[in-house]
This record gives sequence, structure tokens and C-alpha cells, in this order.
Amino acid sequence: MPTSNAWHGPRRCACCIRARRPALRARFRHRVVLDGRILGKPRDQADARSMLGALSGRAHEVMTAVAIADADRCLSKVVTTRVWFRPLGAGEIDAYWATGEPADKAGAYGIQGLGAVFVERIEGSYSAVAGLPLCETSQMLELFGFHGWRPHD
Repeated sequence: MPTSNAWHGPRRCACCIRARRPALRARFRHRVVLDGRILGKPRDQADARSMLGALSGRAHEVMTAVAIADADRCLSKVVTTRVWFRPLGAGEIDAYWATGEPADKAGAYGIQGLGAVFVERIEGSYSAVAGLPLCETSQMLELFGFHGWRPHD
């Protein structure tokens, strides 16, 4: 697993903003981790083939760091979700690349798009893999006095 140093970015950004602005600010960052190695966005088709081939038929982790800050404090949390891929063939990896979807995605796939068909199951937060961990972010926002999903009194 990546060390906690890998997660300083979102916290540092949110906390730097805290010092300059009184408004609430949030930052988040994803990491796709396979065998302790962080898979970033693919450089090209060959890199995407390599990533998706490595993920094929295996489990990996998606780690999402969230940091929220106001003028007085900064809170952060890392949410880890385990994702299992079904076995993928070379032809379908190439066809997926041709859609353009994997080019700007960590790990070369998007669970919220066409890449969802590769996922056999997940253990953890779907919303953290797709974008922002909604449950955890909502809980953090409540600590700042924001209850966004509830009707106003």
C-alpha cells in the first residue's frame, strides 16, 4: 500500500486554502493500487493495455483521499475500496481503449462508465471509486455544520 505521504496533496491543498479564505473548501484524489504499485493515468494505448491486463481476473484497491477545510480546521480521510475484475481479453481491452474512456482514468478504467462491465464485484464504497466518497464526505461536512441532504428546518 502507498504510504500516508501519498495523501498529503488533498490535505495540503485544502489546508492552504484554509489559511487564505474563510469559505469551506474540499479536495479529493484517487489512487488505483495493484500489488502495492500505484496505477496512474495511462500514457498511451500500450500503457492502458498493460494496466488492464494486470487488473484482469484480479482484485485491486481504489483509495480516495478527501480533505475539507474552513478558516479554522482541516479534516481528511482515506477511503479504500476493493474491486474485482473479471478476466479480460486483449480484443476487448483494445476495443475499450478505442472508446476513449480509459485515456484519462487512473488504472485505465472508469467504473461509472463503460469500464463497469469489467467489475465482478466491489467491497467498500462505489461512490469513492466513481468519484467522491459520498457517505464519508457527508459525515465530514456535518462536522462543519452542513447537512446538505436534509430538508432545511
